Amino acid sequence: MAYLFPEDLRQLRVVLCHDWLTGMRGGERVLELLCDVFPDAPIVTLIHNRGAVSETINRHPITVSFLQRVPGILTHYRNYLPLFPAAINSLHAPPCDLVISTSHCVAKALRAPPGARHLCYCFTPMRYAWLFQEEYFGPNRLKRALTAPLLSTLRHWDRSSSSRVDRFVGISRHVQERIARFYGRTADVVYPPVNTDFWTPAPTHQDDFDLIVSALVPYKRIDLAVRAYNHTRRRLKIVGTGGECCALRALAGPTVELLGWQSDVIIRDLYRQCRLLVFPGEEDFGIVPIEAMACGKPVVAYARGGALETVVDGISGIFFKAQTAEAIAEAVQQCLIQTWDSPAIRRHAERFGHANFCHGLVESIRACQAQ
Repeated sequence: MAYLFPEDLRQLRVVLCHDWLTGMRGGERVLELLCDVFPDAPIVTLIHNRGAVSETINRHPITVSFLQRVPGILTHYRNYLPLFPAAINSLHAPPCDLVISTSHCVAKALRAPPGARHLCYCFTPMRYAWLFQEEYFGPNRLKRALTAPLLSTLRHWDRSSSSRVDRFVGISRHVQERIARFYGRTADVVYPPVNTDFWTPAPTHQDDFDLIVSALVPYKRIDLAVRAYNHTRRRLKIVGTGGECCALRALAGPTVELLGWQSDVIIRDLYRQCRLLVFPGEEDFGIVPIEAMACGKPVVAYARGGALETVVDGISGIFFKAQTAEAIAEAVQQCLIQTWDSPAIRRHAERFGHANFCHGLVESIRACQAQ
């Protein structure tokens, strides 16, 4: 996608900063595109699992923090959250013209060297500090009481370190509002890139199953969808891994199938074959619904967060307003009886392609340079 960036910007000395490199999720796809645009840019990150990220990322010079030396850190890094501020504070950006951080935790706190500007592409302010504490740390009151001082300290640090950023870019209006609320900062909005050249419809037999593609973690609320499909006895396939996997397998009835990790090629085939995608959680943006829509399939989504900016009710999907199994089942039933225009769904998804992302980010970089 480098050709979508003007030559003068591609000649900038850029340093990229990412929270951690432990897998290829939506944030890493954004970083991967920036690595293509700035092929010589060094990357600064807390930890790096070479086997878990793409060669496009791995071929860049990568600087890691002291956390990389902790035994077992690559699989248990979330347990070291209290050390993350110290870890990012210990890192330094090499001389450059521009730091671009892609951040949902601490990457935005990397200090730019003298004379450089810092643009933060913000996936969200630190979710576990500001929002969804119960979803991340569980309902146990004692645990919540013990973590409260830590979270208060993290909130203070997260707010104060936001001053190290010259210009914020949020991934959605939903995140833009959070940046204003928690940091007191304005932000541009540039939607993340979705590879609509890869996620495409294809003539294929539509099967009688519905689909979820998600990390299996509590705040995604996959359990509600499983309960809904247990009750209706409709078929549901779930792609993904995570800490909730065992609990969801125990909960799943005979019509619910957990497929674990799958390649993008297999996921694309599942999008093409399914009747609809179920998206039961509140997300900051949500790339998965756009992938499904790019394949021509409607989405049943919770009417909160980024989904309100990506799904058009009645055109590319159906919303449910209560985050309950009953509401999901009712919305799925409504979706199944409606006639959908797959080419129209696909056209809507194309608004979130690489070209629009690059155009928006170019404008934000120029504005950051001019500040």
